[in-house]
Amino acid sequence: MEQIQRNITKPNNGDWAVEAHGLVKTFGDNRAVDGVNLNVRAGTIYGVLGPNGAGKTTTIRMLATLLRPDTGSARIFGHDVVKESQIVRQLIGVTGQYASVDESLSATENLIIFSRLLGLSRTEARKKSADLLEEFGLSEAAKRPLKNFSGGMRRRLDLAASLIAQPPLIFLDEPTTGLDPRTRSQMWDTIRRLVNTGSTVLLTTQYLDEADQLADRIAVIDRGRVVAEGTVDELKESIGTSSLQLRVQHPQDIEKTRLTIEQVLKVQSNVTSEAGKITAPMVDADRVTDLLIALRAEGIHLAEMSVQKPTLDEVFLTITGHGVKDDESNTPVNSYKMEGARA
Repeated sequence: MEQIQRNITKPNNGDWAVEAHGLVKTFGDNRAVDGVNLNVRAGTIYGVLGPNGAGKTTTIRMLATLLRPDTGSARIFGHDVVKESQIVRQLIGVTGQYASVDESLSATENLIIFSRLLGLSRTEARKKSADLLEEFGLSEAAKRPLKNFSGGMRRRLDLAASLIAQPPLIFLDEPTTGLDPRTRSQMWDTIRRLVNTGSTVLLTTQYLDEADQLADRIAVIDRGRVVAEGTVDELKESIGTSSLQLRVQHPQDIEKTRLTIEQVLKVQSNVTSEAGKITAPMVDADRVTDLLIALRAEGIHLAEMSVQKPTLDEVFLTITGHGVKDDESNTPVNSYKMEGARA
């Protein structure tokens, strides 16, 4: 097998890591990707959020030169994914949803093989493997055959392998699927570290909290189309204002509190109460101080108060009309893996 030469190609100095326009891919009667546009700024984490079957993985495969678009175009650091696919492959790393490791070998042996294929010397390969196994909490299982690994351990090893050669652009397709909460949090830290050390990350996920925690910008994709795009705050603000949540100490004060809120905040509806908790839309944040003064004047004592922004769950439900995990389809999804220039 041909050994990969490192540092053959460097990204252009442009601001955009990914520029995709009108990407379309059809499988039989299923239009899996239907005119997707994406612009990912270099040095950021870009989240693609959507349910299973929305077209996320198919989009990633087209951007990663693993699948040819039916129509549309895409450029990675200025290089066309169809016309300059070999150059693009030297600029990207891809980790799919399922592990692509050899179960007959140990964790160390897998990582050393991947490292050698990427051009590292024997010494470099062993050091890199040991460092990655430690980072992903697999040192104690380094010599254990992979057939004895749990699903989460295999997933961690697959992710470790994708980071052997840190390319300028890393595609992570649902990277925390099957991970326990502790390992998932560690992976989030790893993704942040990758960006802090110079990489761009395009992350697909169906976990709303993951997109909320990591992404600088988010594209919401549903049924093959990008239906919304922006920062987390922009997407949340697009569906409405924040809400003010109050809980009174004495339940008999609920009605008086409701009336005071309506009068001070100028809210005529959507004031609801449950178990002493009152929620009201907060159009003007400056009026909150006036409300607190008015409540004190009425002798109303609060047990708690908070301001709640709309959640990404609410954003997705409002934009698409269904929950992020409610929409399943039979879009073909192939297991794949590529690091650096290797496809």
